[in-house]
Amino acid sequence: MFELVFLGTSASAPSIHRGLPALAVLAGEQRFLVDCGEGTQRQILRSGIGFKRLNRIFLTHAHLDHILGLGGLLSTFGRWEALDEIHIWGGLPAIERVQGLVYQVVFRRQSPPVPIYFYRTQADKTLFRGRNFSVRAFPVSHRGRECYGYIFEEDARRPFLADKADALGLPHGPERGQLVAGQSIVTPAGRVIQPDEVLGDEIKGAKVVITGDLARTDDIHEAARDADALVIESTYLDVDADIAREVGHITAQQAAELARDCGVKFLFLTHISRRYREFEVIREARKTFPDSYVVRDLDHFAIFRDKLPQKLKRQFGDDVKSELPEGGE
Repeated sequence: MFELVFLGTSASAPSIHRGLPALAVLAGEQRFLVDCGEGTQRQILRSGIGFKRLNRIFLTHAHLDHILGLGGLLSTFGRWEALDEIHIWGGLPAIERVQGLVYQVVFRRQSPPVPIYFYRTQADKTLFRGRNFSVRAFPVSHRGRECYGYIFEEDARRPFLADKADALGLPHGPERGQLVAGQSIVTPAGRVIQPDEVLGDEIKGAKVVITGDLARTDDIHEAARDADALVIESTYLDVDADIAREVGHITAQQAAELARDCGVKFLFLTHISRRYREFEVIREARKTFPDSYVVRDLDHFAIFRDKLPQKLKRQFGDDVKSELPEGGE
């Protein structure tokens, strides 16, 4: 299971109700931040998740609305929070821009109080390996070089079939764990039991795909395929598709078509422009893909394999209704 906490959901500039792009991904004890628009650290506090262990940051691209909040956040992390180190991944243009912000503005050419490690994102390689999940990147087409989306995916597993183990006379204890780990064991009666005798068919883990900004969808089908949750921009409506193409963004209709064609389970639409009302965006998307949702700042979801997301209560402030109102902002 992954948890998604939407910290900022506006496009390009903040609105009264939406902050600039930022998304926290929680995976067990591990916490990640995807993009960090201006004002993100306040949104982290409002969300209730806090700063603890939120020291791994993935950047989708170098545009300021996605990175400018790093100045204040890293200053806070470095001076006041008990973090031993900070890790930041991104394309080379994003890394260079953030390094300028960090070393020339925030810490003014001095060494940061805690080590900050930068990694150039490489597509189709594992960027981070957790206990039972991984994070990898895929290229997207947007304005500028080295723009990326990110895939958070649980490892596939084979369920342990206790009834078969009991029928084989396998005692309860560490031997069962060895079989789950793929090791054969010998019973007290001297029988050798192979993992295949007590393990079921492989079950895929939950898959969350986060695109960042993008100008087209035809080149990310493989990345999006079979996702349990697809988080994607929907900056424009189809009536303004020509404008979207000119400025390197997509429409809610295009996002919905991608979800439909790739077998996505649930679609989260973000990067919402102030030029539209919320209900207009969701209406366009649901014509093509009914399981679509326009996210709002501080929305918090749990993502499971092969079932719809569960909306969690906010840890700060009022609870959020599970259904969208007819009207929006």
